Amino acid sequence: MAAGSSIDALGQFELHPVLGVLGESLRFSQSPMMMIVASIVVLAFLYLGMRPAAVVPGRLQAAAEMCYDFIYNMAVDTIGAEGRAFFPFVFTLFFFILAGNYLGLLPFSFAFTSHIAVTLALALMVFCLSIIVSLKVQGAKFFAHFMPAGAPKALAPLLIPIEILSFLSRPVSLSIRLFANMVAGHVMFDMFAAFTIMLAGLGFFGDVIAVGPVVINIALMALELLVGALQAYVFAILTCIYLREAVAH
Repeated sequence: MAAGSSIDALGQFELHPVLGVLGESLRFSQSPMMMIVASIVVLAFLYLGMRPAAVVPGRLQAAAEMCYDFIYNMAVDTIGAEGRAFFPFVFTLFFFILAGNYLGLLPFSFAFTSHIAVTLALALMVFCLSIIVSLKVQGAKFFAHFMPAGAPKALAPLLIPIEILSFLSRPVSLSIRLFANMVAGHVMFDMFAAFTIMLAGLGFFGDVIAVGPVVINIALMALELLVGALQAYVFAILTCIYLREAVAH
């Protein structure tokens, strides 16, 4: 509460129909719209970057090749030789999240990764894939992981539920980590931007003091650019780790 008015920092996360009557009838909000935009941006970047196929790449082609090599090496180094099979999935996941994080920083945009429903859906997709791969590769031996090797059998009634609970918590922690970081960053943006506007209305001294929140918002933007890339990387590397456990004997 400041200057007799409240700051609705969470209002930016509300979903509203877009595209007029069509959006209202289809329940089409800004979240799926930005998902489509993010997909188009990533596909356009890769298509335009790789279309020249030059021996001596230009800047855009070099950037696309660096992105390809970065995710490919991460998948193969973490998962092993089997990582080549999962590389398209990890690549798509990483750049979908990265594009969503960065597009959400644009004015009048919407960060769909700030909604727990989206991040949980992505986490459940990774979780289910890891279980399917585990059952396919390891068969019934997969269930032996819930009993730590070398532990006394008398402790099985205690250890097995703990291991199962720890395993089931993976999609929860994976989704909350991304969701919480995106929400926290955008709330801080909104708060300091509101402080700037309120201080600017207090006259000369208010204008001078308002420089502080502006500088902080600039620093927050740099921090959010780092956090956006870092959270996409963490989500992708944890996916690789889960798949590594699935294919490892």
